[in-house]
Amino acid sequence: MCLAINVFGSVYGQENFFLDYEISSPESRTDLVSFEDTLSRTEYARQVLSSLQKKGYLSAFVEDTVLKADTLHLKIKAGDLFEWVSLEKGNLEEWMLLNGEFKSDPFSQGPFQYNEVLNLFSNILMISQNNGFPFAGVRLEDVLNREGKISARIKVEKGPFITFDTLKITGNSKTHPLFLARKLGMLPGTPFSQKKVDQSMVSIRNIPYITLQETPSLSFQNEEATYYLPINDRKMNTLDGIIGLLPNELENNKWLVTGQFDLELYNVSGKGRDYSINWQRLSQYTQNLGISAIEPMVLGSMLDIKSSFYLLKEDTTFINRDFRIDVGYQLNPSAYLSFFTRRQAGDLLAVSQFREAEKLPEAADFRYNSYGLDFMVSKFDDVFFPKKGWQSKGMVGVGNKRLLENTGLPQSLYQGLDMTGFQYYFRAHFSYYLLWKEQFSSLFRLSLGDMENENLLSNDLFRLGGLKSIRGFNENYFFANRYAFINIEPRYYFDNYSYFLIFADAGLVENRVFGSGSEWPYSFGGGISLENGGGIFNFIYALGKSTDQPLGFNYSRIHFGYTGRF
Repeated sequence: MCLAINVFGSVYGQENFFLDYEISSPESRTDLVSFEDTLSRTEYARQVLSSLQKKGYLSAFVEDTVLKADTLHLKIKAGDLFEWVSLEKGNLEEWMLLNGEFKSDPFSQGPFQYNEVLNLFSNILMISQNNGFPFAGVRLEDVLNREGKISARIKVEKGPFITFDTLKITGNSKTHPLFLARKLGMLPGTPFSQKKVDQSMVSIRNIPYITLQETPSLSFQNEEATYYLPINDRKMNTLDGIIGLLPNELENNKWLVTGQFDLELYNVSGKGRDYSINWQRLSQYTQNLGISAIEPMVLGSMLDIKSSFYLLKEDTTFINRDFRIDVGYQLNPSAYLSFFTRRQAGDLLAVSQFREAEKLPEAADFRYNSYGLDFMVSKFDDVFFPKKGWQSKGMVGVGNKRLLENTGLPQSLYQGLDMTGFQYYFRAHFSYYLLWKEQFSSLFRLSLGDMENENLLSNDLFRLGGLKSIRGFNENYFFANRYAFINIEPRYYFDNYSYFLIFADAGLVENRVFGSGSEWPYSFGGGISLENGGGIFNFIYALGKSTDQPLGFNYSRIHFGYTGRF
């Protein structure tokens, strides 16, 4: 084939460029290409030569270069097409192959496809580097060329077997090296893996209590690899509390204690243990308490155990207890999966008002045991304070809920009811941070939830509203068996962690228990988040509208707080 490619100079006045390379075939083709400069023209010629070699024309070369006037004539000689006779695996071991078996078919009685050889070599090197042989090399030996017919043998030089040495932390982090090595899959004595080294950067970005100061480094000595991690501890622990003393309007000459207390401890003893206590009491009869603890990598395994307890006392209506145990596993640096068992219990507090009731109250006594899974995939640039990237979380649970007869209610209220029934629930949450410029970013968040059972009760519904869901309403303002809402929040950063914001929230809330149908609440407003050396101060002013709350400044809400960190 005589294939002519005419490459003309661009409008910028460069000289014309002519390529002509020959292959034994009657076909011919002419293409027109232009260049902005001689560098791109030279690169194009190199690519033509490389393309021929990859197709089996191994002897392709530049035969002649002639400059006439403003046109450069370049003649590339393709030469003969080389073909495979055979390729033997030589000392190639089965574990070095992706599928565990060497297939000789692509290297027998066909054109010499250089790309296939490159792919084979790349796979061998990749697997070797991830199994303790980072200095492995591979080449062809005993190469025979008989009139363009090639036979060869694979030769692998594994080099020394390398294991991980003790991980070295060069920053000020108090994280235990052995815990972090287990977290990254780099336990001392295990085979070296380049893949684990590459993934370690992603893993560290998803650990909130440490921050990477610069690029990690590796050193090899005595057949061991030492990984140096320049990480510092991040101020994540929080202690925050407000105590209020108010005259008790219901009991004379007594005081009412109100307030809030939050304690969150991360990476306790440098082994990834997290503990939290959250208590809130805003009125005499309403308060909630949450306690949780995480023990990572129990007994040297890769499994994490988390336990949590949540108590909610809703004025004089009901009291709920929620106990949950999770067993979690880090699937990869970005994905986490956990399985859980959950025990929920709800009991009425004041029943005298229902003695003459003709139907079961919206809240009732129940016990609910459920099992499910929780997953999270995080692709944030910084899991603690993201500015770009995305995160997806989901939870689904199934189980049997059992209604309990309350002796303070008429027994007739329970007649005809199925006291035990199947109940499921799921929640999903997706966040996306878009960094427009260095100082401008936007947060987009979508949240969904659904719950189904023949005997849904108000005291086991989802609770929404407030700073972390639909702003412009009191905390836990909405009861819902089904919901969906979005948050849109443009931000302007005037410091690394400080920014102004405006926002708009909108949602769909359905409450089948109250018989109120669906409503479409929305809110909007603005605020500021201010970071200093000791913590973060948040202030948000919001206006919200729902079926029971009109839009107006006298119904506006101010969400503010200061979280101290140490």
